[in-house]
Amino acid sequence: MEFGKIPVQELEATDLHLRPEPASNASILHKGKGHTKFYIGCAKWGRKDWIGKLYPPGTKEKDFLRYYARQFNSIEFNGFYYKLYPPEQVLKWVEQVPKDFLFCPKFTESITHRQRLKGTEQEVTAFLEAITAFGHHLGPIFLMPHPGMGKKQFPVIADFINALPTDVKVFLELRHEDWYKDPDGYDKDLLFYLMQHKRGTVITDVAGRRDIVHMHLTTTECFIRFVGNALHPTDYTRIDEWVARIGLWMKQGLDTCYFFMHQHDELHSPELIKYFIEQMNRHNGTDIPLPVLYTQPGLF
Repeated sequence: MEFGKIPVQELEATDLHLRPEPASNASILHKGKGHTKFYIGCAKWGRKDWIGKLYPPGTKEKDFLRYYARQFNSIEFNGFYYKLYPPEQVLKWVEQVPKDFLFCPKFTESITHRQRLKGTEQEVTAFLEAITAFGHHLGPIFLMPHPGMGKKQFPVIADFINALPTDVKVFLELRHEDWYKDPDGYDKDLLFYLMQHKRGTVITDVAGRRDIVHMHLTTTECFIRFVGNALHPTDYTRIDEWVARIGLWMKQGLDTCYFFMHQHDELHSPELIKYFIEQMNRHNGTDIPLPVLYTQPGLF
């Protein structure tokens, strides 16, 4: 993942702290039931360089998902962004995971980037048909419109979301800078719209775009995408801040937390997500199962 990548030498000089807590979050989370559920994972399972680290030595590629699903209970399924898979393939994946495992597919590129959400009825129907095959393994859908879609395209984005089934969870990530120029860090009209329609916000924590780490929630669930920098020391201090913030949200009534780990070099995602879980269990009283790493390099 190259989005938001900055030179290593700039990391220490960059303000990587999370934004102050928006006042609106407490009133939103107050509606939650608490007893937060956690769905934690990575963005892909097909990493050959995880053999001997996350997967046992000698693991065959056909068994990657099976072993991944023993370590984590969800995945931010970016594979759908690059290709629309048929329902038959989805069913084969479902056969390999435990009953409580969730797939969180990303809308395909043809819908969000090539057509920019216009005239996509046929493509969306095919996408929904495919992901319906996940059954109870279907988690939230991750919608990321083209980065060039700013506030002028609000009606297009709203019309697209309005046409989606209401029983499918949708979380929205926007990358155009226009959405984050409000003094509170997030466009007020969009925030109100998402609250009204019970659609969630994606918070992507990446070093090179601190504006999109907006910290606004619009439902009693959070969807966090954390992008690390090859186990640089700042990765750990950033994780520590997230542990504290999620702990606050848990006390306020957070129902569900989806937390997905990325790295600019995905090789290192397992180590950092293990650290995140360790700190959550230690500081927030959770009992999230730890992934078993067969090798773990020393920390920087």
